[in-house]
Amino acid sequence: MAEFFDIYVVPTAWIVGGVLLIVVPVLLSVAYLTLAERKVIGWMQLRKGPNVVGPFGLLQPIADGLKLFFKETIIPSGANRVIFLLAPVVTFVLSLVAWAVIPFGAGIVLADVNVGILYLFAISSLGVYGIIMAGWASNSKYAFLGALRSAAQMVSYEVSIGFVIITVLLAVGSLNLSKIVLAQAGGMHHWFGFSMLMPMFAVFFISALAETNRAPFDLPEAEAELVSGYNVEYSAMTFAMFFLGEYANMILMSGMTAILFLGGWLPPLEFAPFTWVPGPVWFALKIAFVLFVFLWVRATFPRYRYDQLMRLGWKVFLPLSLLWVVLTAGWLLAFDMVPPAGGL
Repeated sequence: MAEFFDIYVVPTAWIVGGVLLIVVPVLLSVAYLTLAERKVIGWMQLRKGPNVVGPFGLLQPIADGLKLFFKETIIPSGANRVIFLLAPVVTFVLSLVAWAVIPFGAGIVLADVNVGILYLFAISSLGVYGIIMAGWASNSKYAFLGALRSAAQMVSYEVSIGFVIITVLLAVGSLNLSKIVLAQAGGMHHWFGFSMLMPMFAVFFISALAETNRAPFDLPEAEAELVSGYNVEYSAMTFAMFFLGEYANMILMSGMTAILFLGGWLPPLEFAPFTWVPGPVWFALKIAFVLFVFLWVRATFPRYRYDQLMRLGWKVFLPLSLLWVVLTAGWLLAFDMVPPAGGL
């Protein structure tokens, strides 16, 4: 009995505890990101934003969550009930399982696998299935058109993100996310976002906006022609799960940006008092900064036309990212800077 307890129960308890330590803060961050978005955009537009429910409006996300929880879930009569209900679950779960390989600090990671970047790329690629399922199962032409738009958009910008990640992997020589962070040690002038890979930093961030269907690339939710797109038939908690999935993906893409280009948990300067701040705090601050830019972009730029969005992805970002893969490989070979292939 004791052997069974040591072999199965204790490791399982550790894993469950680690999962809860990641999922609970992520869900709380998602809730308060909705408040932060409304506050930041309000300040940029000389408004106050939510300020009635609770002190400074801090209870507004809880009020929104309770409202959605107690609403009735309406399923269209012609919808495929199983797929209709499964689609938001798929989107929501995929937005959480990706955090398993994200390193929050030195050695602070649930699964420190050597193919962490491939795992993240695979999970983000699967997100399109939840949206297609939602649009098809709703049995509505508007939901289906919104799903097709979103699928085409996500697939288009996934290609650019893939080539951007390849440039980082060429510079590091490893698929391990912790090693990618450690390769940027030595201060912010060693971060990939401020080196030869700076153009890829910009491409990755803009592609992340399109990948998460955020403004100015929120074409699947174009109110004038699609009336909110793939989720138009959803209500109550099924809609809330799509909503939570979108904001969780924003936080995930911000974390990937911090890891790939902003040094992850490393401080910007390698001396006191910067080194006194724990690594996870630096990582959280970098995520918060990237999220702020997400919101800043939404408050600043008008929505693209669909043909402009697709042209940017296929005719600008794809050739540019492919060219930068060749230039990065040539630079590393020419100056004998090819890293050892550890962790591949």
